[in-house]
Amino acid sequence: MPLLSSCYLPGIYAEDHSIDVPLDWRGTSPAALAGAEQDEPSALAMEGAAERPDSAFVGKSIKLFYRVLCSPENVGRDLPLIVFFQGGPGGACPRPLSPQSDGWIEEALRHFRVVLPDQRGCGRSSRVDGARIAAVGAEAAAYGADPARRQAEYLKRFLADSIIRDFEYLRLTEFGGRKWVTLGQSYGGFLTLANLSAFPGGVAASFTCGGIPHVPASAAEVYAHTFPRMAAKTRAYYERYPQDEKRVSLVADRLAAGDVTLPDGSPFSVRRLQLVGGGLGMKPAPERLHALFDVAFADGDGSCDDALAAVGGDASHVRLFGGFLDQVQSMTSSYASPLYWTLQEFIYADGTLDEPIGWAAAREAAARPEFSEGAHPLMVYAEAMFPWMFKEDPSLKPFAPAMDILMADTEFGHLYDQDQLARNEVPLQAAVYFDDAYVDSGLQLDTLSRVGASHAWVTNEFEHDGLHGSVVFKHLYEEALNRGDLAGVK
Repeated sequence: MPLLSSCYLPGIYAEDHSIDVPLDWRGTSPAALAGAEQDEPSALAMEGAAERPDSAFVGKSIKLFYRVLCSPENVGRDLPLIVFFQGGPGGACPRPLSPQSDGWIEEALRHFRVVLPDQRGCGRSSRVDGARIAAVGAEAAAYGADPARRQAEYLKRFLADSIIRDFEYLRLTEFGGRKWVTLGQSYGGFLTLANLSAFPGGVAASFTCGGIPHVPASAAEVYAHTFPRMAAKTRAYYERYPQDEKRVSLVADRLAAGDVTLPDGSPFSVRRLQLVGGGLGMKPAPERLHALFDVAFADGDGSCDDALAAVGGDASHVRLFGGFLDQVQSMTSSYASPLYWTLQEFIYADGTLDEPIGWAAAREAAARPEFSEGAHPLMVYAEAMFPWMFKEDPSLKPFAPAMDILMADTEFGHLYDQDQLARNEVPLQAAVYFDDAYVDSGLQLDTLSRVGASHAWVTNEFEHDGLHGSVVFKHLYEEALNRGDLAGVK
């Protein structure tokens, strides 16, 4: 287990490690590469091994970074393992400042060694950004290949079918094949079901929070369920802070003039403004938006009336505060996690699709007049990606050629084995947030009804980020403990 470094944080001992994994898992398997025996491998476990890898990727490896945490008093003790499947897509694992800085970690450290892998392409795991994807295209062009198509094939290697193979290889090689407990947050729940489909033998028990995908998967179905919830959460925000409906409208009227840019030079349009609702499925999102629009205007006392009075009542000349523009850029750009929007809709791609995904969120938005740029009140998006983002956001522009190809593609890695999930014997405890803005609770419960050994805790007390408080994981852990589902954890 190569050790890069170690340190003590308040209440935490942390070790940093890194291993090499294949860029393209097709043509091999974690067990074969690790030289490990695999009892009765599932069909999905071997599916990738039967496929031919892309010749451009053969022999290439990438880095998988992971961090192992324990409490200082447990250094050297052989505790059970819990591995965290981070949300996203394109999300790095948390960087805790203390056990309390991410609520579930405090409880987990009482019982486990905590393994925090950065998913491939994220954090310190061979990060994929605009420069990297441009280099992939340039290399293809140098050999006479289609740059955009090579980039698209490259990006497909960063989806769940590859991620779970990385994690299984990590378990086999760095932890001696020992079974571990998995904890999946949001997209981490998608990874959980993919992992239980392909590698159930490596898992002692699983927990998920707001992240059970609908199986069979469909991006269009997801957005048909979540767009009404986005509208409901926008209206709830305006009801809680009535003055903000007027503020948002005035900002939109100013942006309609078309001459406002963000600090990085990208256009600040009404549709870009609608993206600030990205956190509306989290707590305390309404308060964050209220604080954002509280400083939107540069003149007078910051009220709509003073902002208009300063420019003779002409909304097209209202001055927006530079700090407000900076915050909007931070909230709506992808510099920190470019794979988040790039891969967003492809997390719903499972095997051979009946039809291309074809910008599912954009199609749903176009069919809903309440989300138009001229609507009053202006609706904001809790989570949705659009083609124009890859033309206007500098952090996403390098991915645009590949996106056109991926949105027309119908061949992706197979994620979920419904027969295997039906006979699943790994205890699965799932927190299902009834009002979840991102992963519809009804669709989650439908899937869980067809997964063996699964148990749902349905609650409206928390939003999508409930795991990051101090209650949710503790509740799930105690439920599993009292049910006897952790008897085999060692």
